[in-house]
Amino acid sequence: MAKIETTGTVDARGMLTAQVEGVPAGEYAIALTPLNTAPAIATFNSANTSQFPDIQGHWAQPFITALASAKIILGFPDGTFRPDQPVNRAQFASLITGSFNLPLQRDAIKFGDLSLGFWANNAIQKAYQMGFLTGYPNKTFRPHVEISKAQILTALVNGLQISTANLPKIALGDYYQDATEIPNYAIAPITTATATGMVVNYPDRQQLQPNKAATRAEVAALLYQAIAQTGKMPKIASDYLINPPSTQTTATLSHQREFRGAWITSVWNVNFPSKQGLSAQEQQQELRAILDRLQSLNFNAVIFQVRPEGDALYSSAREPWSVWLTGIQGRPPEPFYDPLEFLVTEGHQRNIEVHAWFNPFRAKTSKSEANKPPHFDALHPEAVYGYGDDRWMDPGLEIVQNQTYEVILDVVRRYNIDGVHIDDYFYPYPITGQDFPDRVTYESYQQSGGTLDVGAWRRENVNRIVKRLSEGIRATKPQLKFGIAPFGIYQPGKPPGIAGLDQFNALYMDPIKWLSEGWVDYLSPQLYWKIEQTKQSYPVLLQWWAENNPQNVHLYIGNNLSRISTVTSSSPWSVEEFENQVKITRESKNKNVLGNIFYHVKPLMENMQNVNEAFKNRLYDRPALVPSLSRHLAKKPSSPKVSINGNTLSWQPQGNAEIRAWSLYRLQGEIWELAAIFPASIRATGIAAGKYGLCAVSSTAVESEGAIVTLT
Repeated sequence: MAKIETTGTVDARGMLTAQVEGVPAGEYAIALTPLNTAPAIATFNSANTSQFPDIQGHWAQPFITALASAKIILGFPDGTFRPDQPVNRAQFASLITGSFNLPLQRDAIKFGDLSLGFWANNAIQKAYQMGFLTGYPNKTFRPHVEISKAQILTALVNGLQISTANLPKIALGDYYQDATEIPNYAIAPITTATATGMVVNYPDRQQLQPNKAATRAEVAALLYQAIAQTGKMPKIASDYLINPPSTQTTATLSHQREFRGAWITSVWNVNFPSKQGLSAQEQQQELRAILDRLQSLNFNAVIFQVRPEGDALYSSAREPWSVWLTGIQGRPPEPFYDPLEFLVTEGHQRNIEVHAWFNPFRAKTSKSEANKPPHFDALHPEAVYGYGDDRWMDPGLEIVQNQTYEVILDVVRRYNIDGVHIDDYFYPYPITGQDFPDRVTYESYQQSGGTLDVGAWRRENVNRIVKRLSEGIRATKPQLKFGIAPFGIYQPGKPPGIAGLDQFNALYMDPIKWLSEGWVDYLSPQLYWKIEQTKQSYPVLLQWWAENNPQNVHLYIGNNLSRISTVTSSSPWSVEEFENQVKITRESKNKNVLGNIFYHVKPLMENMQNVNEAFKNRLYDRPALVPSLSRHLAKKPSSPKVSINGNTLSWQPQGNAEIRAWSLYRLQGEIWELAAIFPASIRATGIAAGKYGLCAVSSTAVESEGAIVTLT
């Protein structure tokens, strides 16, 4: 290689900085000739170091300027800093020794890949002896390897020997969306660095990028934060700092959770919309009215029918707009809006979960008008059969199974729903003297080697879609819940004395298998009978379901509230009947019977028999969060940061978990009682004198530790 001449600078530590073009990385012999004139960056006064032209307006400018003014970092001979250039391990070792002069923790070590005259030998040895850096298992240092953010944070935390004794416990997943990419060796140090406020992330505070080569700007910011941690430099404000959690007093707070749901039925315009052809504004007013009523009664969930008959009450490229929405199948609301999206947004603002309710195989509820493309019936009429007045897709056909799966997973992917819900319509309820017309499909199954009888084969068809949906939903959005509401009687005689429809052999549903396999997150047996109705006794059936639940799946019992109507029933049930049914449900809370779902919202909207008074003043007189699934409990949000100004309690979220609500507790004697649940948008409330605890509530209804404050 030809001789190359350039200019450079040597700082007080003996570190040479020079710029050359077109020269590969490596080690070179260098002859130094002093210049009579000062180099481009010869001094470290703030007037010079703050004027790197390539950091003006840069996110890291404050950190770079401060370190340069303190004579810790240098620019290049041409006056630039090059903030986006990567840093190698040798350069980082030099920065460490220029920033810290700590007691040596261990003896020097000979690294096999460092030559005797290597420029950074002394810095590497000192950084090693102080405990900041280590080598690799084969006693090499790899000085020219670019250093990652994970390695930098690990080095700084280890070298400074930061105590974790008084640090708040945090979950890295609450702060960084890419927390799973953090190497195992760096998890503990990065947890410490986060808890102490040492981490700086640019451009996205939620992206740590732990394995990406760190730039000179990032190194400057992280190094400055580490020095500030020792108290030798003041803190610098930056939009890209990860704020550590508060060290405020916290306590574990909780209350009796309960699922308080109501079905919103769209087919036949039972609930929504109240009639076909309403304008978009009128439909939205109806949805708001439903949610407002439920919120006023302390309900916390709705089950919204979005696919009553192979159609859609949401924007779908796969299936047509529902006739029940606009009066004409395929016609969208005017002016356009998406009912499901609207309900999700409005529901979450009221702390009400929204579960999308699908009928998996029903294609039409009457013969009045033929289905139109893109309805599955219009595209694949050979896979859809008339049965009574209805039309049904054949669950035994793969094309039908795929259609139902893809339709539901499409909603899972695109909407911020809280759950997927299926009712008791897989195969239709039997019509006397008529078998479901799937003989050709069954015979094809037999010809391909199938050995199950027709009943077992149909049950297997149902089991296949249930299992597939369970796996698909959990893989796509594990935070969602998957629930089914089967007919309330499993089989006659189970338990003894029970009589009625045999869903195992007539509807081809096997909910006990779903419970045993853990395919569902909740089951809602429809116990649509009175307490004293001996052959279908509410408490007897409830106990049977609770005792046949080996995986401890949540049970939210279905109750037929429409039976209080004096219009549709010649002998309406009393409100007291439902009060007693809820009380019986609560008696089995220790068996994972954790709530009720009422069919449907119309009795509440019309306040039939003054039923709302019972809910408001007795049944649901206090708010409650929905139960959390055990598989969600590990991901707990960070406690909010709370403060009191006068009689106002205010708070701010900490961490990056999605917050759905805030739960406020008040200490009454020695018992913490839930006082209120606020939506995520609320950040302050008035309080009276007392001791309070505020929890952040995640989108999966998991509460943080409560931040404790006292107003005297």
